[in-house]
Amino acid sequence: MTHRADPPVAERRRPRVLIVDDSAVARAALSRFISGSGRFDLAGALPDAQRALAFLHREPVDFILLDLVMPHQSGIDALPELLKAGAGARVLVVSSSAAEGAAVTMRALALGAADTLVKPSIGAFASRFGETLLARLDLLAAHGDERPLPRRATIMTPPPFDAIAIGASTGGIHALASLLEQVPVTMTQPIFVTQHLPPSFSPYFAAQVGVVARRPSAIAHERRRVVDGEVLIAPGDAHLLATAQADGQVATRLSQAPSPTGNLPSVDPMFTSLAQTYGARLLAIVLTGMGRDGLDGARAVRAAGGTIVVQDRDSSVVWGMPGAVAQAGLADAVLTPREIGAMIAARRMGARG
Repeated sequence: MTHRADPPVAERRRPRVLIVDDSAVARAALSRFISGSGRFDLAGALPDAQRALAFLHREPVDFILLDLVMPHQSGIDALPELLKAGAGARVLVVSSSAAEGAAVTMRALALGAADTLVKPSIGAFASRFGETLLARLDLLAAHGDERPLPRRATIMTPPPFDAIAIGASTGGIHALASLLEQVPVTMTQPIFVTQHLPPSFSPYFAAQVGVVARRPSAIAHERRRVVDGEVLIAPGDAHLLATAQADGQVATRLSQAPSPTGNLPSVDPMFTSLAQTYGARLLAIVLTGMGRDGLDGARAVRAAGGTIVVQDRDSSVVWGMPGAVAQAGLADAVLTPREIGAMIAARRMGARG
């Protein structure tokens, strides 16, 4: 009796990439990087969103490299349709308008783009840009090899909590919005958020979170008192911590101490600090993101008796951060962002008990 061996790595199906860019020069350069990588297959290179949509209805792809500034229909306007037609394909925005801190970049991430990359000027598509592009795709592709974890039963009513801590990275902006949309405006517990973003993105992110959450949202500052019902966001260049005051109030602290994962800001110190401050009445949430940031902090939350919920694999852009916590057996529930928000809403609205 013979057994059929697994195909060697080189023979496994390579991720398919679709390029959508109105510049013929950019399409040619991006196509060259993809085709020459040996790790990805070029599915197509199209000049506008409408042709891309027609293509996606015929053929599956794993990644879409999307320009934002195009005639007829901009990439940002077409993004929701492309995500729907792509049926799970992840979008990497490659656009000259995706400069660091640009409001359009925040909008693209909020709409569901997995990541953004600034496209160089025409004639400057050097090999270094190609290496960066492929590295980004490699990171996004890596989570496709993760083994799924069975879903846990939905916690319809979580244990009482006095604060919520949320950590996220790649894909987290969209996931966070989906979660916060379900949280009632009458909920008075403060929400602490660490999202991996450059410092210049923070003002756009805070403003967007405030609109979605329908509550005050601000970037955390040193020794600022925590106000009921507000969202406090880690600045892009410091960890968000908290400490109890002599009068029983809680104040934020900032730190730039190295974290185990190398992230700044990092979810681990936030979770650890809030676990020390709120103890068993902390609800910690880990959303989509690369790496393992949040795992050590989740252990601190568990040791303090707090509750831990993570995003499920199917709805995550990258199941690295939530997957690490789930695989370690620390998650009380594995849910979609909307389900997590509904779970929070199930707690007596506006109550702390």
